Amino acid sequence: MKKLVQSARALRKRDDGASAVEYGLLVAVIAVILVVGGLALGNALNTRFNDTKDCVANPTAANCP
Repeated sequence: MKKLVQSARALRKRDDGASAVEYGLLVAVIAVILVVGGLALGNALNTRFNDTKDCVANPTAANCP
């Protein structure tokens, strides 16, 4: 009977829920993914705008449609 009571107390003390630290780590990983994606998208957009600027300045260039 004593072991049963000890087992019940151990189950009651066990913490299976996510803590603030785990949520903080999750937010940090998501933030890193967003920053990396934003940098990649920013570089692609910068290249596209520079190509458009060059075509407006010189419409007879080889890479202009």
